[in-house]
Amino acid sequence: MFKAFKYRLYPTESQKELIAKHIGSSRFVYNLALETKNTAYLGSKYNFSPFDLIKQLPDLKKECEWLKEVNIQSLQQAIQNMDIAFKKFFKGA
Repeated sequence: MFKAFKYRLYPTESQKELIAKHIGSSRFVYNLALETKNTAYLGSKYNFSPFDLIKQLPDLKKECEWLKEVNIQSLQQAIQNMDIAFKKFFKGA
């Protein structure tokens, strides 16, 4: 038996803006990491680990200044989530 709690949040306008920035940045990094992983695998059969991709984040933040507005942990977790989804896809789960 599972028990769950639901909480309603009432963020302020600045909090809504920050949440939207985190979601958008995470989506951007997720898709970019997926594209990088697919391109490398199709081209040279090299499989980037999530740690290889996370090491590229500082360079990406220099290229895209707006990524500096969010926490690095959000971006790292987006890469971890992409790697888990990638592995589950090929595992057939």
